Amino acid sequence: LRKYFYFKIFEYVQSKMVDNNLNKGFVTQIIGPVLDIEFTSGSLPPIYSAIEILLEDGSTTVCEVQQLLGDNKVRAVSMRSTDGLKRGAEAVDLGSPISVPVGTPT
Repeated sequence: LRKYFYFKIFEYVQSKMVDNNLNKGFVTQIIGPVLDIEFTSGSLPPIYSAIEILLEDGSTTVCEVQQLLGDNKVRAVSMRSTDGLKRGAEAVDLGSPISVPVGTPT
């Protein structure tokens, strides 16, 4: 019974920590810092939305949507070098624009 109880707690905590409804897509074209990303779910992120892409070395790069191309594709600009990025890399819509803290924390 104790094992079952701990498993249920773990399952609940994990469900609250991981958002399974993220809008995911994949990179289809790379031209310098400009990326074309196709989303399979049909719901495109809005312009200026942040997109995070996991690179093979374990680091991530953040992109900003600049144009809606149609056919479930967006054009985004990477905020860092795209060296090492390959077509087919998974892209996750973060659901908000890029933001950074400004000033002293209160």
